[in-house]
Amino acid sequence: MATAGGALKVSVISPEATLFEGSAESIVAPAFDGEVGILPSHAPMVTTLGAGVLRIGNGEASFKVQGGFLQVVDDVVRVVTEHAARL
Repeated sequence: MATAGGALKVSVISPEATLFEGSAESIVAPAFDGEVGILPSHAPMVTTLGAGVLRIGNGEASFKVQGGFLQVVDDVVRVVTEHAARL
């Protein structure tokens, strides 16, 4: 089910902890083959993450991530990463 107000529901999870849980208007993530941008109503997808900076919203949060995957389904974005550090 899509979220109200055109926002994404975002979770960023590493083996150690849940690093972010909240709403955002956009996400930019380092996919294995380049950056991918996610906006509300994005088509469902799963991609492998590479190494780089995960940016949530307009400066709401940023993480240096390496490995893992990103899943988008019905305006819910799950980022499960092998290594993450808040920037």
